[in-house]
Amino acid sequence: MTIRIIIADDHQLFREGIAALLSDDEDLAIVGQAANGHELLQLLESVQPHVVLIDLAMPGMDGFTAMEKSRKRYPKVKFIVLTMHEEGQYVTRAVRHGAFGFLLKNTDEEELKQAIHTVFRGKKYFNHRISALMISNISLEGTLPKPLSRRETEVLQKVAEGKTTKEIASELFVSTRTVETHRINMMKKLEVQNSAELIRKAAQMKII
Repeated sequence: MTIRIIIADDHQLFREGIAALLSDDEDLAIVGQAANGHELLQLLESVQPHVVLIDLAMPGMDGFTAMEKSRKRYPKVKFIVLTMHEEGQYVTRAVRHGAFGFLLKNTDEEELKQAIHTVFRGKKYFNHRISALMISNISLEGTLPKPLSRRETEVLQKVAEGKTTKEIASELFVSTRTVETHRINMMKKLEVQNSAELIRKAAQMKII
């Protein structure tokens, strides 16, 4: 059975390079390409892939959001993250958003194909290095009295980016009061007194 694949990455040359790399495998077929999460969701309405190779840092709608939305609408589609970010928090966050596999962009052709075939069979794919990063990050999170929720982590990331409460509320489609509640809860969990300390401690613990 031919494995139908979509490549979602904001760099056209990278997408075309991956497509060319996989073109010599008769078991694989590239059925679409997307430059961001919005394009991916539109593509999924008309194309039914088995596997999506997805970057995390894309404009408009990033890979995390795209995976979360796609997982709800198209639960049979399997996602393999293909990124340059190798920090442990990216791996664990990607898994929580529905990733079945996680690869760095410097992976070789053999491993990429192995990951695609593994995920297609319904199994997860993480090589030894990625597994170690994930375990390390989970261990760090385990030092928190109460781990941050997915939404709190999203708010924290945007706070770290320097966005205002109003901007965060607008991007997450929630009220400013909800954002402030998340901020207060995070400060309690990390035992800090203000946003500056919150960002500093979160960075030290590699939550962001």
